[in-house]
Amino acid sequence: MELAVFLLVGIRGKDGLLMGKTRLEAFSDGVLAIIITIMVLELKPPEGHELSDLFRDWPKFLAYVVSFIYVGIYWNNHHHMLHTVKRINGNVMWANLHLLFWLSLLPFMTAWAGETHFSAVPMSIYALDLLICGLAYVILQYRIINADSSNGLLLRAIGNDSKGKISTALYLIAVVVPFFGFFGTVLSGIIIIGNTLLWVIPDRRIERVLAEEEAKPMT
Repeated sequence: MELAVFLLVGIRGKDGLLMGKTRLEAFSDGVLAIIITIMVLELKPPEGHELSDLFRDWPKFLAYVVSFIYVGIYWNNHHHMLHTVKRINGNVMWANLHLLFWLSLLPFMTAWAGETHFSAVPMSIYALDLLICGLAYVILQYRIINADSSNGLLLRAIGNDSKGKISTALYLIAVVVPFFGFFGTVLSGIIIIGNTLLWVIPDRRIERVLAEEEAKPMT
């Protein structure tokens, strides 16, 4: 009930924009922590007591590790992005919830892909969810930019977003190729893991813009 009131009412400044990014960030952190908790709870101990019994479940563990890294990437870059934010509004909060919704499906997608040993359909749907998460993050970025036209930090940091475009194209390939046989499924997995390397380092574009802003002389 309290969350609903916050989303509908918020804390309004004199220009009508909703304030309180700290609360939005805290809520997002809590949801991402729950997502990771659910994923690790999906990992069941092996039925046997031999080391080989543990290795038999390697697809589940690999799927968990990849998804954990992805959630960590979103948490890290979400945190960096909010450093550029001064004001938010209802559109930003709903865009943030939209992102969290698709991220919240990762535990289900992770379990399905691991349980089926990365079969074609689960791999394709898993890649599709990652694609939509990426698009939802882009939507959130532009909602933040539109919420406060006087603050151009995030827009400057994004630039032409070539990395985001490359990542989207790779996700699209990862969605399609599992239906081209075993090697297509392997390629989809390689692309998904490769995409983590694009984003595993916190967004340096934002760090650079924030550093430039701090270096400006006080007027």
